[in-house]
Amino acid sequence: MSEAAVEEADTEARELLEDVVRIPSVTPEEREAAERLVEFFEAHDREVWIDDIGNVRAPADDGVLLTSHVDTVPGDIPVRIEETDEGDVLWGRGSVDAKGPLCSMAVAAVRTGASFVGVVGEEVDSRGARYLVSDRDAEPDAVVNGEPSGWEGITLGYRGLLGGTYVATSESGHSSRPENNAIQDAIDWWAAVEDEFDPDEWVPVFERVTCKPVDIDGGISEDGLSVEATMDVQLRVPPEYTTDEIREIADGHLTNGTVHWDDKVEPVMQSPRTPVARAFRAAIRQHGGDPTLLRKTGTSDMNVFAKAWDCPMATYGPGDSDLDHAPNEHIHLAEYDRAVGVLTDVTERLL
Repeated sequence: MSEAAVEEADTEARELLEDVVRIPSVTPEEREAAERLVEFFEAHDREVWIDDIGNVRAPADDGVLLTSHVDTVPGDIPVRIEETDEGDVLWGRGSVDAKGPLCSMAVAAVRTGASFVGVVGEEVDSRGARYLVSDRDAEPDAVVNGEPSGWEGITLGYRGLLGGTYVATSESGHSSRPENNAIQDAIDWWAAVEDEFDPDEWVPVFERVTCKPVDIDGGISEDGLSVEATMDVQLRVPPEYTTDEIREIADGHLTNGTVHWDDKVEPVMQSPRTPVARAFRAAIRQHGGDPTLLRKTGTSDMNVFAKAWDCPMATYGPGDSDLDHAPNEHIHLAEYDRAVGVLTDVTERLL
């Protein structure tokens, strides 16, 4: 963390965060953590409920919607608060991704009267965010999505995602035959796709199409009459492309087999000149920080919101994103306090 104005420990905010981190909420087991958030809003006389898919809904002033995800990836990290030279540190799964951002937004929402939603399923399929955009009657005026950016960071861009499964079948035959079998067809197709998107070294990762096979299986069929191959693949899509454009390019390299594309998330890139971005820069400076604009190479629920809602948005939250999903996930509570202050100020400016 950079030098910044020292803020008093935010006892209420810290208690909420520790409570929520102590409750395991690995997708799709978010219910108990969601109920703790409901208790927090009820204690502040806010309307709140858990909707049909499991999201925590606390509607209020839609001048800004504060939203982050309740679920975490698996991983048992004993929850503890450690005293260090830099202040108290909270260890535990989700402390960074994304219960730190989630709880800081819940606190800011009750202090400002802003709308809040804690969504489920972000780590798997963003089902909570997808349900939210389909279930709301009107879009908010602005959105702040919660993911770790560091308390001085403002995330304005995410790459998109195209995922699918390649399937091919060929006749079985002796391995001495020169013709490709289905396994070779799968390898050749993927090699052609990787060659298509092989970047120059100077191209930033955010601006590249990144190709990753995530699972592969192949061999002789049970009846012994064919060779079968399946391969699950993902391509990360920068904002200069749409997922349909990447799909067309990848399909163009098929010589055998088919690809069932079943996961599409469009990329997003917000302007640094929106009211949301300006409010964050001003609030971070007010709290003694140096604002940094970020672009992330993965995806988040902001991709879902940007596709559905034509309003300014950004992603923000305390915590070091290098600790996402890591076995040593932890958050400095002084940084969390500052993020609560920044979010409160940003929300007041937007409202």
